[in-house]
Amino acid sequence: MELFLLVFGALFSIMNPLGTVPVFVGLTHDNTSIERAKIAFWTSFNVLIILFLSFFGGKYILSFFGISLTSLKIAGGLIITSSGFALLTGKFSEHKGMKKSKVKEDIATRSEVSLTPLAIPMLAGPGTISMLITYNQVYTDFDQIIITVSAIVFTTVVIYLILKSSHFIAKFLGASGINALSRVIGFIVIAIGVEYILSSILDVVFRTFF
Repeated sequence: MELFLLVFGALFSIMNPLGTVPVFVGLTHDNTSIERAKIAFWTSFNVLIILFLSFFGGKYILSFFGISLTSLKIAGGLIITSSGFALLTGKFSEHKGMKKSKVKEDIATRSEVSLTPLAIPMLAGPGTISMLITYNQVYTDFDQIIITVSAIVFTTVVIYLILKSSHFIAKFLGASGINALSRVIGFIVIAIGVEYILSSILDVVFRTFF
């Protein structure tokens, strides 16, 4: 249960589906409730596929490019930390490459938004991908893999429920409420990123001098 909560908490914080709510609302305001539910489902499904590919196939990418786990953790930590600062400063959408002008352009030109920009880069960004690659290298026991996969599936289910209810959430919380929650989550995300960087640096120091 501890590992499940760890993985779920990290994924939920870094992907921040609540921060995606305003974008989802903007991209689907002309759709019916049934169409919104379908877009939410396919967005969550695309996220699930991306997370599975990252978790199970990431190690082969590391091997192909000759990247060490320590280097990946430091790079991932920097990305995660920058995402946290973007949440704290209220620039999460811009950090993900989704400026207001681009959102308006997507509304006018895209017939399908579940893959891009919602799944990529809003939810499954480089920080999430690098973290799952790291998890694959750290949690290698069969039980740990099953728990991690379960946490990934549960996270995508939560994302679906949040996106499906996004119009209600936006009305209930309002822009100020969503921003407040995003800033709290941003603080947690920064802590996760710093932990990744510090643990990697300590690992390098330990292997060098001891």
